[in-house]
Amino acid sequence: MGCLHSLMCKPRRFRRDHIVVEEFLASIEPGPTVIEESSPIVLRYRTPYFKASARVLLPALSPGHTWVVGFVQACNNMEFYNVYGDLGVWVSGGKSSSWELPPLRDGLVTALSDSDGVCYPWYGNTTEMATVQWAETGRRMGRSPIRVAISMNDNFYPSVTWAVPITNSSAEVDELMMENMDSMMAGVAEAQLTRVSRDQSFTTWLVAQNVGTQERHVLRTVHWRIRLRINVEPQCPLGQRTRLVGPLLQEQPQIIATNEPIPPNALSRPNANDAQVLVWRPQEGPPVVVIPAKQ
Repeated sequence: MGCLHSLMCKPRRFRRDHIVVEEFLASIEPGPTVIEESSPIVLRYRTPYFKASARVLLPALSPGHTWVVGFVQACNNMEFYNVYGDLGVWVSGGKSSSWELPPLRDGLVTALSDSDGVCYPWYGNTTEMATVQWAETGRRMGRSPIRVAISMNDNFYPSVTWAVPITNSSAEVDELMMENMDSMMAGVAEAQLTRVSRDQSFTTWLVAQNVGTQERHVLRTVHWRIRLRINVEPQCPLGQRTRLVGPLLQEQPQIIATNEPIPPNALSRPNANDAQVLVWRPQEGPPVVVIPAKQ
């Protein structure tokens, strides 16, 4: 017997041109990175926020189907050195420890997920995504287009120890990590940090995805980058040690004319926060992993 309501028998696929991006904005706040040096244990800095927002119109949904519109983000490159003068091994113009993403560093992948670690592949699960369902009890709504609005923001707010992040007397690693790193190297008073250098790149995608079938459409692609360099005079009193060398303004994001596909590693575990490691390279002996990857 033929089906009287074919859409209810066989869910239709969305065509990309059926999904309308009514508005899409991406920017990085104007203004410099803000440095905080009130703690005798760690230097902290806060970068300007990357912000993105979108308003999307979805066509009428097939009965029983659920779609998510949201942001997927991945880290493409990370160079993050904490330089401690003449201590350690010469890296990028100084002796340093470094935060590293081994899969990216070793060329095993081209991108790592920057999901919140809870709702893969999405960057977050509050304002960063919207879930829409066919209205089983309101069939008029089920036949109507659905408009959603989402937004996200991202920045860096890390802690960097004033002292070398490992004991000087042996290769044993100090117990550095407590929540938010605020208690790192509590027993070491001497400041040795001389420079912080960071250059990190991301790709952010605006995506519509069918929860059940995994049908996925990339609606927008954005490249953005955060760079900074902070010089430190460790012999100066706390509160007078640091100077932001640059940049005073970050480059604005680039919305790509032709959407790029999402690499598989940007859609699944581990995310960048769980994959990163802090490595110290002494002048003698092998490198020491101060903080291992969580996954």
